[in-house]
Amino acid sequence: MAKMWAGRTSGVTDSAADDFNSSIRFDCRLYREDIAGSMAHAAMLGAKSIITNEEADAIIDGLQGILDDLDRGDLEIDPKAEDIHMFVEQVLTERLGDVGRKLHTARSRNDQVALDLRLHLRHESDAVAEQVKGLIAAIVEVAERNKTAIMPGYTHLQRAQPILFSHHVLAYAMMLLRDLDRLSDCRKRVSVSPIGACALAGTTYDTDREFEAKLLGFDGVARNSIDAVSDRDFCVELLGALSLLMMHLSRFSEELILWTSWEFQFVTLSDAFTTGSSIMPQKKNSDMAELVRGKTGRVYGDLMATLTMLKGLPLAYDKDMQEDKEAVFDALDTVKMCLNVFTPMLQTMAVREDNMKKAAQGGFINATDLADYLVRKGLPFRSAYKVAGKLVSECIQTGCTLETLPLDTYRQYSTLIEDDVYAAIDLQTCVETRVSEGGTSPKSVEAQLAWVKEQIK
Repeated sequence: MAKMWAGRTSGVTDSAADDFNSSIRFDCRLYREDIAGSMAHAAMLGAKSIITNEEADAIIDGLQGILDDLDRGDLEIDPKAEDIHMFVEQVLTERLGDVGRKLHTARSRNDQVALDLRLHLRHESDAVAEQVKGLIAAIVEVAERNKTAIMPGYTHLQRAQPILFSHHVLAYAMMLLRDLDRLSDCRKRVSVSPIGACALAGTTYDTDREFEAKLLGFDGVARNSIDAVSDRDFCVELLGALSLLMMHLSRFSEELILWTSWEFQFVTLSDAFTTGSSIMPQKKNSDMAELVRGKTGRVYGDLMATLTMLKGLPLAYDKDMQEDKEAVFDALDTVKMCLNVFTPMLQTMAVREDNMKKAAQGGFINATDLADYLVRKGLPFRSAYKVAGKLVSECIQTGCTLETLPLDTYRQYSTLIEDDVYAAIDLQTCVETRVSEGGTSPKSVEAQLAWVKEQIK
């Protein structure tokens, strides 16, 4: 197949070089964006009288026909084409002749590639944001269904203080809301039009870049033509946002994997989102959560590959930059696939309130509340901390818990302790009295729920 760029060279390349150079196998997904960008470009060329209005209309109609045929499956993308841009232009030229050849006036593949990618990432980041909102809504549902469930909160993976399960899962809602903020902020840098920068230096034609940008829904145009074609910061930024999102999903997955183990038994995942063992009939494996955790590294790799590809590039466009698409496409596909499974997995999860409460009753996680009780009785906190620690040690030696330790024993350590200590260290009291903003009290959790629901409206 003759190359549309043939001229300075014969346009005849080795078959292995052709395969190596070709990007059609992955940039074929950009056909809608490529056609939309070309339509806007043709409209601008006509509006500026660079081509006639009749020619512009013919090109736009021809492009619409190609789009319709591709969508219907009446036209197949040629795997031998160099890239999607050349494929569309070649089909257009075959159908319109010389009129089709006028489409590429006042643009280069350099700004065309950047345009298509920005259009695609803008759409895809919006799609991911909607999925994240859906996951946050699922977390809200789970929290509301289990408002009163008490569980041990952990630090260093050691039981630390009693908290509400709803409080714990809402922490992930807060992380995901930050992910939404990052996606939204990143979108501002994506929504900048590079078209009209041409290869790197602009063009001699009197074009209207703002006209084209407005047609395509961009917020503005790139102000430097060299930067317009060489900038891939928006890819790195989106990959960074996706990596953080996957890190949050991975942390949540890790907890689900722990919570579904026999050692915890805090939750049970639906059979629809677990698998069994090929040899051990008793097994129920949290494979979906494990895969989310595993695929996080894949997205990190896409980020690092893109950063590494860009780090030594001179201005302006270099063929290395073709590597941006596979990485960012893979990251987007991976994230969307993970969210698509994670949300219903969470929605169908059963919470084992009894087991969480039982775990919270062990490990002396109300020791801080005992210290706070002594502080309210007038003892300085550091002194109260020491007394509480000694009482925990006493319980360990005698096989008691703080709830079952006799009052006489309590008073051997501090005469400030009275029989109201048992109410003060009751797990329900411990949770209800955490009244500081953002804490684990039911009132605070209700406020967090209301705030999160407001954010995702």
